[in-house]
Amino acid sequence: MSLDLKSLDLKRQLIAQLVESSRLLRNYIDSRAKGRGTTRAQWIVLFRLRQQEGLSQVDLAEVLDLQPISLVRLLDRLVEHGLLERRPDPRDRRANKLFLTPSGRQLVDDLDSLRDSIATDVLRDIPADAIQTSLTTLVDIKDRIKGFGESAGDIATK
Repeated sequence: MSLDLKSLDLKRQLIAQLVESSRLLRNYIDSRAKGRGTTRAQWIVLFRLRQQEGLSQVDLAEVLDLQPISLVRLLDRLVEHGLLERRPDPRDRRANKLFLTPSGRQLVDDLDSLRDSIATDVLRDIPADAIQTSLTTLVDIKDRIKGFGESAGDIATK
């Protein structure tokens, strides 16, 4: 096998492993989150709002790369469970700002230990330098993929 074909084969294998590992990790997180009475999707919303409380629904949908209608249903469930509250935006009465309730803040704080446990379980016995190299590589891949999306948008608008 020539060097180019071997390199291409390695790249194909890496992409296949990323896709499969991502699917398995999502499923593992889903099952662990379910044990805490939440879902991975709810968890992601709660974590993001802890970082950026007061986001509008539109801004949160954009940050999470979700369709606004999908996010609204998720937010409705979080409000029903007393984890989140919508407050009118004083500058735009058509919009709501999103804030964690004390119960929502407590849940997301409790989920920190679950996140730590998952990271420990999944990365057990992986050397720190291998984790750092993998992290750097994954960030590079993510940035490259985002760049493809932006350039595709540029082409579509021309």
